[in-house]
Order: sequence, then structure tokens, then C-alpha cells
Amino acid sequence: MKVLLLGSGGREHALAWKLSEEGHDLICAPGNPGIAELAETRSIPLNDRKALLDLANEMQPELIVIGPEDPLIAGLADMFREHGFSVFGPGQDAARLEGSKAFSKDMMKRAGVPTADYQSFSDPVAAKEFIGAKYASGRQVVVKASGAALGKGAIVCETLAEADEAVDMMLVRMELGEAGRTVVIEDRLIGREFSLLTLVSDEGIFSLPVAQDHKALRDGNEGPNTGGMGTVSPCGISAGLVQETEEMVVKPILASLRELGISYRGVLFSGLLVEAGTPYCLEYNVRFGDPETQSVMLRLGAGLGAALKACADGAPIPEIPVLENTVVTVVLASEGYPGDYEKGRRITVGDLPEGVELFHAGTSLRDGDLVTNGGRVLGVSAVGKSLAEARELAYRGAHLVRFEGAQYRRDLGEMVF
Repeated sequence: MKVLLLGSGGREHALAWKLSEEGHDLICAPGNPGIAELAETRSIPLNDRKALLDLANEMQPELIVIGPEDPLIAGLADMFREHGFSVFGPGQDAARLEGSKAFSKDMMKRAGVPTADYQSFSDPVAAKEFIGAKYASGRQVVVKASGAALGKGAIVCETLAEADEAVDMMLVRMELGEAGRTVVIEDRLIGREFSLLTLVSDEGIFSLPVAQDHKALRDGNEGPNTGGMGTVSPCGISAGLVQETEEMVVKPILASLRELGISYRGVLFSGLLVEAGTPYCLEYNVRFGDPETQSVMLRLGAGLGAALKACADGAPIPEIPVLENTVVTVVLASEGYPGDYEKGRRITVGDLPEGVELFHAGTSLRDGDLVTNGGRVLGVSAVGKSLAEARELAYRGAHLVRFEGAQYRRDLGEMVF
């Protein structure tokens, strides 16, 4: 099958790895140096709609897969569908589930999806009054930018001072720009978190293997929130809990969208927390999780391309076999991430052991050298028969990847949270 894959990060590299493994004819725009080893790449920015449409008309792909959230939120899937292409990725209306957390939380309430109590604010004074009442009653809160903020727009606040500072950062100093013009303030839930990626078609759903993301920057779940510092799959979530999550979190939101006349064809990412046995929805994303995808792709047998095509066409989704293995993905990030960081630092990679894949997230080539070009730079994904074996391989691989200031967590898979 001829596939046009759009994106340039670790998620897209993992998708390209799996699709190329299945033998599909792949072109990626804009791609990255890792993807370029697997497929033809075209240096077209994802906001250049004319050039992307020209590429699609030239290529005539049987399937277009849109990786990142920003083009989905901007309606790129709608444009391709209007020109007759088969597209994996929701339209602009459905993409509001990620583009606006205020909309998403309102939709959860409408659908009866278990989620933390919340209110939305654009006025910092009103937001702080609400927060003050929460802490006076003994509750902690999470302050979230309503817009897409690259995984860094949610601040878990243990103290009233931290919550007030988060409001000032978003609503007063506008450090997150338009993404933080409205904030959602919700009760902090305590429990175990996991990520569920569910393929969605007009004719049904199919959930991929569960993964656990590690959002905090440092070991022990300390430090600022990031886009994700590594994932483990499987992570001890039972098949029964996955089925319960589909019934309580996935199916109701899709039904509510249909009631509004909104079709969903793509992947629905449910960020979840289990408190007192109930799966609560922390957030929805409208694309494959990053770095969850780097682990999940290595757990799938053949059939991803056929399943994505079925979703794009609104057809029944063929089942994808799940391998009996364990995968750990270690994210190597730039010095200073998730704050300011320097690009262009030279990367060297030793001979990686068998069972390890290196996924490029923020790299580029400069004068023939591989250099850093993002906050999260590379994902080292390792397959093992057990968690211990996968961890050992992943960290052995991580030690062979070097660039100045590289930082990564060393406790992936050790904590249940």
C-alpha cells in the first residue's frame, strides 16, 4: 500500500518503522534523519497546505496518516478528505478534544465520562478565588492550559502558592501564548496512570496495548512535567480494566460526538488514572501518544497498515495481534528541557545491541553529522521477554548514545504511579 505519513518526530519514526516493516511504500513529510533511513522524505512544513496537497496529488497515496496534533487541530484531515483522499486522523471538529481542554472537559461531562471536577477560567482573579476555596477545603488542584501545549501545559500543584503561580504564568505572563489564554482548574486525583490508544472507525474500535508514560523530568517522579520521558508496556493493567475503560471512557465520548454530527476516524488517546478502582479520564489526545507509540509499535504483529486504512475508510477494523513481549523506551532529552535548550549538539551512537531500536524525535543533519534539534532528542526502545530484560537492554542502549548535556530518567519501570 502506498502511504503518505506526515510528521517529523519520534511518534512518526515509530509509525514509519512499523509500516515499512510491513512492506508498505512510504513517503514522509517532512520526516527526520531516522525516518530517511526507512522511507523517502520530502522537506515540506506541515503548515504548507498547497505543497502537501501537490505532493498528495503527485503521489496518489492509498492512505494519508497525519501524526502530530497541530495540523489535525487546524483541519488538515478535512482538506485532504475534501480532495478525495483516505485519511487516518480526525477532522477539525473532533480534534477540539485536544485543541481545547475546556471543550474536552465539557464533552466528558456531557458523555458521563468519569473525570475530575473542574472549572474553566480566563480571568486570573476568579481563577485564584476558585483555587483558594479548593485548598481551604483540603483539595489540591491541577492547572491546565486549555490549548495544545506540547505536553507541558499541565501543572500539578501541591500548594496554594504553586497553583497561584501556575495561573500567573498562563493568564498573566502568557508564557504559553494562546494555548494558555483559558485554563482548566481541576481536582488532583491520586492513583495509577496509564495510556490507552484506541483505533476508531465508523464501524467500531480496537485498542492497542496499554503503556505507562513517565511525565516528570527526573527520577522518583520529581521535577517539572514534560512531554514524556519514557514508557513501559505492558504495565500491569488487566484486560478487564481496559474493557471497562472502553465502556466508560472511550465509547461514551465517541457517542456524544456522533450526537453532534461529528465523525471520528483515527486514534483516540485516553490519558487515564485509576482511583479507587475507577478509571478517570485526565485528557483526550487525537493522535498517537509520544513516546507511548515507540513502545507500542514494538509490541504489534503484522496488520497496522490494514487497520489504519480501515479506520480511514470507516470500515470494520481488522484485529492486530499483540506479541508476548515487554518494551521499555528511554527518552534522551536536551540539557535544559523542558525549558530553554541549545540545539546543534553533535550526537554519536555506538553499536546498539540486538533488540534495541533508536527512534529520532528531535534530530537533524549538519555537514553530515547527526545533531540535536529539539527538547526530546531520541528514544531508545528495547524489547525483552521480561521487564527486567527490557530495562537492562534499554539502558545499555541509552549509554551508547551520547551528546553534550543529555539527560534521561534511570528509573523507568521501577515505580507504579
